Amino acid sequence: MSAYWLTPLLLVGSNIVMTFAWYGHLKAPSWPMYVAILISWGIAFFEYCLAVPANRLGYGTFTGQQLKIMQEVITLGVFAVFSVTFLGEQLRWTYFAAMGCLVMAVVFIFIPVD
Repeated sequence: MSAYWLTPLLLVGSNIVMTFAWYGHLKAPSWPMYVAILISWGIAFFEYCLAVPANRLGYGTFTGQQLKIMQEVITLGVFAVFSVTFLGEQLRWTYFAAMGCLVMAVVFIFIPVD
């Protein structure tokens, strides 16, 4: 599979894992802070196992700026699903407006300037 497709797939996987590392403990407010930190840190290791290869494989096919913007948009998409399904929150129109702004950032960063 080419870096063109593998990079975003790995970034989606890494964002799913990292979302659970950063926000999964919110469903366990009785955990002591150190437990939440240690569990989150342990989960984050696996996120790095996906994010580092995604960026190393993708760099060259994509610029560093394109990789970062792509990662941010993927993060918001993953978090939207997570916040609704896992945290039970609702998405408001402001979330979609913010997402639209980031999608426009993707459009701008991928416009060739050469």
